[in-house]
Amino acid sequence: MYRKEIKIMDCTVRDGGLMNKWQFSDDFVKSVYNACVEAGVDYMEIGYKSSETAYSRTENGAWKFCEEDDLRRIVGDNPSNTKLSAMLDIGRIELNQIKPKKESVIDMMRVACYVHQMDKAIQHAEYCMDLGYEATINLMSVSTVNERDLDEALNDVAKSKVPVFYLVDSFGNMYCEHIEALATKYKDALPGKTIGIHAHNNMQLAFSNTITAIMNGVNMLDSTFLGLGRGAGNCPTELLVAFLKNPKYRLLPILQSIQDYVLPLQQQIDWGYHIPYMVSGSLNEHPKRAMEWMDSERKNDFVAFLKDMHDKEILE
Repeated sequence: MYRKEIKIMDCTVRDGGLMNKWQFSDDFVKSVYNACVEAGVDYMEIGYKSSETAYSRTENGAWKFCEEDDLRRIVGDNPSNTKLSAMLDIGRIELNQIKPKKESVIDMMRVACYVHQMDKAIQHAEYCMDLGYEATINLMSVSTVNERDLDEALNDVAKSKVPVFYLVDSFGNMYCEHIEALATKYKDALPGKTIGIHAHNNMQLAFSNTITAIMNGVNMLDSTFLGLGRGAGNCPTELLVAFLKNPKYRLLPILQSIQDYVLPLQQQIDWGYHIPYMVSGSLNEHPKRAMEWMDSERKNDFVAFLKDMHDKEILE
């Protein structure tokens, strides 16, 4: 599967932080960063750029905000070949809070949006590019978007200067045929742009769907150590590295970080494949309800959760 255009974006800290409000120790974050550097991973998404007016500093750790002092405490001046990325949510940060690239160790800003926010997403991404950053747009929850709205959004992106657009399976609902169809649609609508894939593992298909995306010309691949991420988690970085067989990537540093830091965290946080996440994925529902169920005393009452989700659908 060697293809020189393929890049890996490790999202362990950013997506994994959705499970513990980014309350990672510096040692944990340093371990993931150093492992990415030593393993030859192309990008590490270290967290979000968010405003403190939108989120509490007492509830959320440093990687919800990615201030320069915190970043430099982990990566120094970031002289490595692994580039740093941060994610912006529309409405959760003011653009004037983003420093020019020359004042930041961050290399890429990724703008997450819903389809009705595409105009703002383009504005945010192009603003970041004008500041000197690389940029992507990640269209979330595409499994719930009707075709007309998607076509209009893609038409807007095609006219923009944003170079990378992501196929995001936010709910872990998609099968290989969905990935193939959307990857083809995105490529046809966005000639000259790079397509990325961000897959969740509710149906145990994140790795498989990422492979399908690769086979259909997708070149930016999101993943996380041991699949650490929101709810069911993501495509595991270690699986991708083993699969790609690209000599620039090394598996050993990733496994060392998993062994030393990520695996012990699994004793505290229930991410990965669990039946409530499977149910929410199969119903094409946001995993929020499943995450609440997993935090309750009824986490193993799968029958009650399925009935609860079906009742919810009927009521809505």
